[in-house]
Formats: sequence, structure tokens, C-alpha cells
Amino acid sequence: MSLSASDIERIASLARLQLAPDESERMLSQINGFFDLVERMRSVDTSGVEPLAHPVAAIEDVTLRLRDDVVSEPNNREANQKSAPAVEGGLFLVPKVIE
Repeated sequence: MSLSASDIERIASLARLQLAPDESERMLSQINGFFDLVERMRSVDTSGVEPLAHPVAAIEDVTLRLRDDVVSEPNNREANQKSAPAVEGGLFLVPKVIE
């Protein structure tokens, strides 16, 4: 995947950015360089490679120091939602913003 100059103009417009022509060219080069890197990473065969829980685990044995998953705070949902204009089923109701 690579972008064109018109794609950069559209993205800049959506982001409310005003790019000078040299900035637009530099952005095009940098973004396309990023997409090239992603494509090179996708082309690597990773079948049979187990995911790591920690990046250092590839070179040394790592023991993660995880704490027990226990509740440490009381449930104050009702008290916290008393001042909300609209609540239903323990959820805040807000106006629809996406059609």
C-alpha cells in the first residue's frame, strides 16, 4: 500500500493541517516508508513462533511479577451515578454522536 500526494492532502484537510508543498512531500515519503516497513514485517514467516509475554523472554528466562487479581475498592457505582443526568442499567446514557 502506498499513498499519493492527493491522499496526503485529504488527510491533512481532515486533520485541519495546512502543509507547505515541501512538508507534504516529506509526509508522503515518511508515511510510505512506514507502510513499506509494515509490508516487510508482514512478509516474514512467523508460523510456529509462539507469542512472547515479554520481549526479553526471547533471550532470557523471565518471570513476570503479577499481583493477584482481587477487588481492592468498594463498589460505589450508584453513589457515583447519582449526579448523572441519565443512567440505565448501571451505564451512563449519552446523546448519539455517530450515525
